[in-house]
Amino acid sequence: MKNIMLFLICLCTVGCVSQTETDMINMENKEVITLGAGCFWCVEAVFTELEGVESVVSGYTGGTVKNPSYKEVCNGTTGHAEVAQIVFDPEVISLKEILEVFWKTHDPTTLNRQGNDIGTQYRSAIFYSNEDQKQIASFYKDELNKSGAYNNPIVTEITQLGDFYAAEDYHQNYFELNGEQQYCKFVIQPKVEKFKKAFDSKLKK
Repeated sequence: MKNIMLFLICLCTVGCVSQTETDMINMENKEVITLGAGCFWCVEAVFTELEGVESVVSGYTGGTVKNPSYKEVCNGTTGHAEVAQIVFDPEVISLKEILEVFWKTHDPTTLNRQGNDIGTQYRSAIFYSNEDQKQIASFYKDELNKSGAYNNPIVTEITQLGDFYAAEDYHQNYFELNGEQQYCKFVIQPKVEKFKKAFDSKLKK
């Protein structure tokens, strides 16, 4: 992985929302993007820290089963990805910056896997809410592939957001509420610490 962050900074910028806490946010002048980058606990823990991000909800999308449970999704039979649905203020943080964090904080070249988390539910994915988001995401994916920023091709799925289902309550704010749990200490915490060092200027004060 060669100078990915620097490459992204230098580039020029060329749905369906669940009935969750995002409904309580004034959506005027806000955007929604839904991202899969492995375990949704990790994704939520990272994006919650960004200035301009107003809500992050862990959930499921991209599958065929209505109202899937965590157990069903983990079995890999529903087609859903674990995702974080992010509501952000584009006047504070742009989609380009959101995607910069997305590319930097997971490995988008491993198919259906992040570390020891293996299965289609852990796939790298961008579920866009409008055509502008689709074009921006596709542009950066293509440019990153052409740049040779990664040793292997990016396999990130880019698809329109369909039905999004908020995960069970105990999955929300998981890292904040379960910091002493083994997965949090040994997987999520190192990821968050690395992210904070790389994106210090973008963090909430």
